[in-house]
Amino acid sequence: MEELRQIINSVLGLGIENKDINALQMSLRAVIVFILAIIMLRIGDKRFMGKSTALDVMLGIVFGSVVSRAITGNAPFMPTLIASLVLVLLHWTLSAIAFRSRGFATMIKGHDRLLMRDGQMQHDVMKKSHITEHDLKEALRINGEPPDLSRVDAAHLERNGDISVISKKF
Repeated sequence: MEELRQIINSVLGLGIENKDINALQMSLRAVIVFILAIIMLRIGDKRFMGKSTALDVMLGIVFGSVVSRAITGNAPFMPTLIASLVLVLLHWTLSAIAFRSRGFATMIKGHDRLLMRDGQMQHDVMKKSHITEHDLKEALRINGEPPDLSRVDAAHLERNGDISVISKKF
């Protein structure tokens, strides 16, 4: 058993300075981390890859940063992978709590903002959200609507940063 451990340590370059890891060792680490990251993400929530909310984006950034350290040797291999799994499980837990508690969901994920109502821009909300009239018209075009604001029933700045548009029924 100890011999197998020494072989794994040698093949992956575990226990040596990160500057001494060769290309093969780093490549093997990358393959292992990639496979384990896929497994971890399957355990977690698929949603964060779609960057649904700031929480999801933050997990994506932190997760990527942490697992990359296992590849480059800037942190111990196994503790880094365990920390990555803890992050995924934490995200899953927070998402599950948010599903059950609207107040908690708003606290960690934010809320949408009404930018337009019945063709009228909500300037105070737009100002707080740093959304210009040009941004709003761009969102209309992206949503396949003509940039005629009078035809808009409502426009929302969603939690993920997208602007959704609901047209008036004619």
